[in-house]
Amino acid sequence: MTEIIRPEMFTRLPERFRRPARTAWADANRGGALIDSFLEGPSFDRDGNLWVVDIPFGRVFRIAPDGSWQEIVRYEGWPNGLKIHRDGRIFIADYRRGIMVLDPATGRIEPVLETAHSESFKGCNDLHFASNGDLYFTDQGQTGLHDPTGRVWRWTAAGRLERLIATVPSPNGVCLDLAERQVYVAVTRANAIWRLPLMSDGTVSKAGHWIQLSGGLSGPDGIALDAEGGLAVAHLGIGVWRFDRLGRPTHLVETAGYCTNIAYRGRSLFITDSENGAILHAELPVPGHTMYAHS
Repeated sequence: MTEIIRPEMFTRLPERFRRPARTAWADANRGGALIDSFLEGPSFDRDGNLWVVDIPFGRVFRIAPDGSWQEIVRYEGWPNGLKIHRDGRIFIADYRRGIMVLDPATGRIEPVLETAHSESFKGCNDLHFASNGDLYFTDQGQTGLHDPTGRVWRWTAAGRLERLIATVPSPNGVCLDLAERQVYVAVTRANAIWRLPLMSDGTVSKAGHWIQLSGGLSGPDGIALDAEGGLAVAHLGIGVWRFDRLGRPTHLVETAGYCTNIAYRGRSLFITDSENGAILHAELPVPGHTMYAHS
């Protein structure tokens, strides 16, 4: 039986950073609504600070352990996902500009991967580091069941860009399993989690559904692995599921609205409530898997 967990408020975006406005991103993705933020990409640094992005306004925030906010940079882009490299650099999947890198000390941000072999990306969404330094990222754009051409890429530590799959109807959150032999992908418009087995040469074969979800406001968004190989899945409108390593649901952090993305710190799961510009948290029974970025 699935155990229900109620989240608590950790912190909210301060009023000084809220200026409701019309944006091109919200026109396309939020029905033209006036919004003051849309937070995603939570990731913890070694000092316990939580970093998040604000897509429509091109902002990156650092949230201290006491819940206080600092705007680190505002730039011309749509930052969608964020992960921290073990050397301290902050990598961002930008919907408009590809893969960006931010120096947290100076606030300088610049593109490091803008195209795929001179062709523009559809719209980069989320990213994940492997233990060898390879960067996996999703290229979602406006794909869906009407246009199942979303892609998952691997950018190796040696600088080689490899396309793993190009037939995904809206690839979103991404991470590897504990053995780093399979790639999990949240496929939003198919309301599913796909599993992409990695062959000995690094290519993908026998890709398939791992978990089929139903209902919600949309589909799965952010995902995160735990220390037992279980997967936490942010399911828009329902909450955050915790599935064990066989895909069986064990817990549900019950939320409403657009709770889009997640990050572990120990057993604490932090959740971006994108609709309300807030960060929620809940205690789960299994700690999150320590990523390469934090080693």
